[in-house]
Amino acid sequence: MNREQWRPFLQQWSKEWIDSHDPEKDRELDEAVVRDRWLGFAPASEEEIAAAEARLGCTLPPSLREFLAVTNGWRDAGCFIYRLAGTAELEWLADSDRSYLIEIYDELAEGEEEEEDADVINEGQVLRRSLLVALDGDAADIFLDPGDVNERGEWTAYWLASWSGNGLEPFDSFYELMYDQYKSFHDLRKPEGETKDRWDAKVEEARLAALRGEIEGPLKVLTEAEEFGNERALLLRFQMLAMLGGGEHEAGISHVVNYAHHPGILQHSIFGQELLPLVFEEDRTRDLPYGWSTLKFAKENGPEWVQSLIADHEARRAAPDFQLTFGNPEFDAAVRHIMDRLAADPAFQVTDPYEEQRQSATYEEVWVDGQPAIRMEMPTLTASAVLIGEESEVGVPADFEAHDPFGDYDRARERRQQLIDAAWPELREAIRLWRPLHEDHIAPVVLFADPILAEMITEERGREVLSMCRTGDRASA
Repeated sequence: MNREQWRPFLQQWSKEWIDSHDPEKDRELDEAVVRDRWLGFAPASEEEIAAAEARLGCTLPPSLREFLAVTNGWRDAGCFIYRLAGTAELEWLADSDRSYLIEIYDELAEGEEEEEDADVINEGQVLRRSLLVALDGDAADIFLDPGDVNERGEWTAYWLASWSGNGLEPFDSFYELMYDQYKSFHDLRKPEGETKDRWDAKVEEARLAALRGEIEGPLKVLTEAEEFGNERALLLRFQMLAMLGGGEHEAGISHVVNYAHHPGILQHSIFGQELLPLVFEEDRTRDLPYGWSTLKFAKENGPEWVQSLIADHEARRAAPDFQLTFGNPEFDAAVRHIMDRLAADPAFQVTDPYEEQRQSATYEEVWVDGQPAIRMEMPTLTASAVLIGEESEVGVPADFEAHDPFGDYDRARERRQQLIDAAWPELREAIRLWRPLHEDHIAPVVLFADPILAEMITEERGREVLSMCRTGDRASA
C-alpha cells in the first residue's frame, strides 16, 4: 500500500466519517477536521520518518511508513481508536504507560498448559516486543510485531480490545488492520455515500448471479458486503449458507435474527414466512432445560413489537389445522404431496424414545464438592406402539423384544432414511416450481423448519439446489 493508494482511501474515510457525524451522540470534531475535511494531519517528511526509525532502532514496515508519508498521525481510526501515533509519538509498548498490558497477559498465561498448536501465539511475548501505534481509544489498542515479518516486509498487526474477549486479533499488515477498522466503521455507523452505493450495486449483482445458479462468486461478494454492514447481504448470504449446511454460527438463525443489530430483517416481509419458522425449529431442537435459543431470548428480552410478532405466530402454530407453508402455491403443493406420502408410512409414526426421555427428564440444582451442578433423572420408557421390521413394512420383527424401544426406533430410523433418500429426486424436481416471494428471497430455506426435509437436504443436495437456475418474474424485477 503506497502513499498514492493511501491518500484516496483516507480521504474517502474522512468524508464519510465527517458526513455521518452526529453532534448529539458523537465526540465533537476538531476544528481542523471540519475545516479541512481531513481526519489526518500534515504528511511526515522523510527526515521525520528516518528520525523515528533511528530512535526506535528499526526500519518501519512499508504500509506504516507510507501511511506516515501521507499523514503524520490520525484521528478516529474506526469507532474505538481515537488517535494513532505520528512519527514523534511511536514507542515500544514496553516503554509506554500501557506496559501493564504485558504483565496482564503474562499472568493470564501462568498455570495454563502449553499449547501444542504451532499457530497459537504467546500473547505476552508478542506484546513485550511490539510497537504501540494507538495513542488513545475505548479500551482498545493497535500494535505491530517486528518479530513476525512476511515476505513483503510487513509486520503482523494486532488489534486488542479488552471488552471483546478475543485477545490479540492478528492482521497481515498495518493496512489490513486499518481496512478492517474501516469496515467496522461502516458496519456500526452505516454512513451514506459512495462506498455504501457501491456495495448496494455489488449485492444486487450477486443476488442475480445466485439466482442463476452461481455459488462461490456471489458468496464472496456477500461476505465482504456483510462485513461493511450491508443488511441485505446478510439476509441473502444466510439463505445460501443454510442450503450449504447450516452448522456454522454464520449460517445459524441466531446470526441473522438479531433485533438489536438487524431490526430491518425482522421487519422484512419474508421474515414471518421463511425465517420465523426456523426460529421455532431451533427452539424445538435445543438442549433442555437450560439451553439458549433465539426464541427464548427474544421472548424474555426482545422489544414489545418482537414479542408481539412471536406471540402471533405461536398462536397460529397452536391451531389444530396448522401447517407450514413452503412458498408459492405450486411449490407448496408439490412439497406437501411428498410430505403427506412420507408421513403415511409407519416408520414416521414411531416416536423417538431419546427425545421422549429428554423432554420428560427432571432436573434439580445440587451442590457437588462445593460447586453448583445439575442432577438429571431420566424416566423409564416402554416400547413404541408401532413397530417396524426389515421383512415387513408394518409388521413386528421376529427378534423384537418389547422392552427395547430404542432398538425399535433405530430400525424405524433406518427405514425412514431410506424413504427420505428415495424422495429426494422428487423434491429436487419440485424445486423447479419454486418462485421467490420477494426480490430478497433466493432459496427455499423454510424447508429446514421441517425436520424430515431438513434431514433430506444434505450439504451436497443443498449445493445442488443452489446450482439450479431459480429465476422468476419477481426475482428479476
